[in-house]
Amino acid sequence: MNRLLILEDGTIMIGKAFGSEIETIGEVVFTTGMTGYQETITDPSFCGQIVTLTYPLIGNYGINRDDFESIQPAIKGLIVKEAADFPSNWRNEMTLDEFLKLKNIPGISGLDTRKLTRIIRRFGTLKGAICNESANPEEVIKLLKSQTMPTNQVEQVSTQKPYPSPGRGHHVVLVDFGSKHGILRELNKRDCDVTVVPYNTKASEILSLKPDGVMLSNGPGDPKDVPEAIHMIQELLGEIPLFGICLGHQLFALASGADTYKLKFGHRGSNHPVKDLRTGKVFFTSQNHGYAVLEESIDTSLIRVTQRNLNDGTIEGLEHQIHPAFTVQYHPEASPGPEDTNFLFDQFLTSIEQWKGLVKQHG
Repeated sequence: MNRLLILEDGTIMIGKAFGSEIETIGEVVFTTGMTGYQETITDPSFCGQIVTLTYPLIGNYGINRDDFESIQPAIKGLIVKEAADFPSNWRNEMTLDEFLKLKNIPGISGLDTRKLTRIIRRFGTLKGAICNESANPEEVIKLLKSQTMPTNQVEQVSTQKPYPSPGRGHHVVLVDFGSKHGILRELNKRDCDVTVVPYNTKASEILSLKPDGVMLSNGPGDPKDVPEAIHMIQELLGEIPLFGICLGHQLFALASGADTYKLKFGHRGSNHPVKDLRTGKVFFTSQNHGYAVLEESIDTSLIRVTQRNLNDGTIEGLEHQIHPAFTVQYHPEASPGPEDTNFLFDQFLTSIEQWKGLVKQHG
């Protein structure tokens, strides 16, 4: 069965249907990873988006139990060049088509994903629709131009209630703005006793849990749509060590008086080079974000830039000048992607130990 991809700029592309039969509307984005399609599809940071995978063959190793980043995917649709019908891998448990049907996500294959990516790079992120072949393109384009995208993505993907992930080491509160399971895995690997809390948890509630440190997770959408989190971070600064990832990085910047802006087409993929300005080292990183911190808005007496993207010069790392708090724009848990920056979790635990030492020293 044929299916249409229609963009708000009037672009119409015809492909083959797979996955769910429903029609959908979302923000069309592209991601450049050669592997890791299962982690990408289940990454909560893609909430509300129709994801284009630029690698030409998707689904060739199937779906397995180990590579989920969330239980319920939040993407609106999937666009691929070719969807493999017969995956081959010893861990394979179902095909990509079967998984999308199970999760009620529509897919479209047979498209020129390179052409689509060039359109997005030229014009920026566009609203789009995956429709049945019988749809009226003019009506769909009119709808897309008038459609306002939702702003409650974090609310959609955050946990509704706190829950524990036990360990015997440092007690870390993970604020869930749409956290990937990979972050929890890295903390548990280090024997952290983790308490995961909703995005709108107040600072007083977090401190009442007596944590040794607080992690601010990744998540979807515009950081300015989560004002309650900005206030929470402001109240936590100086009270407890903080480590922020992706959306957590942007929220930390806003809480420190800086500003954020929307990128033309975002950074999504597992091969983005980032330079550490303190050591001169370059890391390859996994990224998924559509917003960045505005450099000229930074109060350098409060926070300093520690890392920078080598592709476009955008800010990739921040550190507070006074309080024990640092953040990165990329994903050090690297799922999928290179594990160059996995050491940042250890750096976070070191900051916790140093903070504990200072507290003990000063009574």
